[in-house]
Amino acid sequence: MRASGGLHLNYVSPSEYQAARWGDVLGVATFNGSPESAGGSALPEIPVAQVSTPVLANAAKVYEVWRCGEGAESGRHDRVRFRRTGDMLFGCIAVDERMSPQSHGSAHSPLHEATTQAYRQVCATLDAEKIPHLLRVWNYLPDINRDSHGIERYREFNSARQDALRASGRALTGNVPAASALGAPRDSPVVVYFLAGRTAPTFVENPRQVSAYHYPPQYGAHSPVFSRASLLRQAGGLTLFISGTASIVGHRSLHAGDTAAQTRETLTNIEALLGEANRMAPGAHFSLGSLACKVYVRRPADLPIIQAELNSALAQGARVIYLQADICRQDLLVEIEAVGMCPLAADA
Repeated sequence: MRASGGLHLNYVSPSEYQAARWGDVLGVATFNGSPESAGGSALPEIPVAQVSTPVLANAAKVYEVWRCGEGAESGRHDRVRFRRTGDMLFGCIAVDERMSPQSHGSAHSPLHEATTQAYRQVCATLDAEKIPHLLRVWNYLPDINRDSHGIERYREFNSARQDALRASGRALTGNVPAASALGAPRDSPVVVYFLAGRTAPTFVENPRQVSAYHYPPQYGAHSPVFSRASLLRQAGGLTLFISGTASIVGHRSLHAGDTAAQTRETLTNIEALLGEANRMAPGAHFSLGSLACKVYVRRPADLPIIQAELNSALAQGARVIYLQADICRQDLLVEIEAVGMCPLAADA
């Protein structure tokens, strides 16, 4: 998948990655405990986000490879490893909350401290590299639905993310990146990886849903900080980053206990986002069948149900990977994120 002259996204096996040896890799995410070396890459300085969520559907390991179509330079800022071009940056950081002691006199939990540390370092990296705009952020935190220190851990995460972004002078509503936050196995670190750009994207909201940053207090004292999607224009093409999307209409979860209905509602929400993106970007022609999808499945036994719904909705040969992960709300059984890319005519 590529936008002409811009980002490229590939989901590949370790052997395919190793055989290809692309020279324009910007960053990699691995799943299911794949090694940091990214299959013996010829470019060991490439940042690799190691995510512990198990891969489903008979694929032992999957690499998510972000390419930039040009040469790039690698660097490190504190604990953030990154690789950048003049206009784009991929970065990643992992913070083990067990190794992140509470600050002196702090009432915050280790998860809050680890999340705050990760986000402050991400923001400091972007400031130092003069790449100011977060486009897309992926967050993985262990035991996302478990209660800890008197609050659900996902709500702890949202509080810490807000605190860190506020302290870094960043927006908490409106112009905020697309994002996902998923559960990871116990004792894994908090992992954050991200794409950022020199040019601000267009932020897209779903007309069927309340913006996440405007959720009512019943979902926590601190709302999630993300847009439903972000739309990046580069020379010759558009890239649409669709945030983690689930069976939510307005602000309420729908179809409790019905995996098939939740999957269909999720796809309806994604179609609504595609319609908004096509409306906001003249010349865009994003469609459901052209997306690359990452599907998070709470219960592995539900995989055949979810696959059947996606096979019915997506084009034959659509690129989809399935990961086992807990979703941010305990009544949600499936979440789908996606990336769409399309070329633009020179006069668009």
